[in-house]
Amino acid sequence: MNTAVLRTEVRLFAREPGSLFWILVFPPLLLAIVGSIPSYREPQETLDGLRLVDIYVGIAVLLGMIVAGTQAMPAALTAYREQGVLRRMSTTPVRPTALLAAHTLVHGLAGVLAALVPLLIGRLVFDVALPRQPYGYALALLCGVLVSLAMGALISALAPNVRIATAIGTAVLFPMMFCAGVWLPVQAMPDLLADIVRCTPFGAAAEALREAAAGDWPSWVHLGVLAGWAVLLSAAAVRWFRWE
Repeated sequence: MNTAVLRTEVRLFAREPGSLFWILVFPPLLLAIVGSIPSYREPQETLDGLRLVDIYVGIAVLLGMIVAGTQAMPAALTAYREQGVLRRMSTTPVRPTALLAAHTLVHGLAGVLAALVPLLIGRLVFDVALPRQPYGYALALLCGVLVSLAMGALISALAPNVRIATAIGTAVLFPMMFCAGVWLPVQAMPDLLADIVRCTPFGAAAEALREAAAGDWPSWVHLGVLAGWAVLLSAAAVRWFRWE
């Protein structure tokens, strides 16, 4: 990867207040709002004695990476294609693949950072225990980031311009937020709905993170769902991605 391209993309990303807010600020802000509700800080029998704020830490962890994959990354890559940047780069020693790799790394690191902030706030502000199975949690987190990046790459591949990329990303964003449990935690969903949601990438990620947070190794079924989606979305992105 060209380090100059990477540094440039980091600077450009840092100058995007919208992306910074929705990826890095909104998830911990949502967690703070949830944690400020007294009833959400009380153990719930229907949630095996957990508090809703405990569950929303895992949801906030997923939220930043979902936004990075469905909103920030597709808009940036599609803008480069629409403006002819990728085509012009193909005639220089810096290949377009270097730019794609830089975007993947920048948005991937943003997704990881967005996951760490809610964990820290949950622990320091709301006394939420850190994941009791840290290695399993890290693996589930990495799988979730890979899925979000693959999803972003596929949206970038399919969208001919920024406007359509934003529309597709928004259409994907809200179902993925629902599957992650933003409006209703997966554990609180009716059984049939929960089974369906667990087959989606971020429904499986939410369950894998919950299991690791409780001290268990994430179910290989949930990890397998994440891996399957990552491979499927990546293959589709490679198949349809266009440089110009």
